[in-house]
Amino acid sequence: MFEYKFIKIDVDYKAFATKATIKEDYHDIIEEHAREGWRLVQIFAPPIEGHGLADYYEMIFERERQGT
Repeated sequence: MFEYKFIKIDVDYKAFATKATIKEDYHDIIEEHAREGWRLVQIFAPPIEGHGLADYYEMIFERERQGT
């Protein structure tokens, strides 16, 4: 059995910009969760509307369930 954790990463766009600024360092997030036994499974981008830019990304982690 596995347990899952979902981490939302917000993306910031300047008005009419095509380049995004990610508000958190995803490297740090992955390393921190790896130390706690989590494994990165996927980085998910939600369905995109409007100008084709995602408002956020979601990191999906899994680890073996403790105590089973």
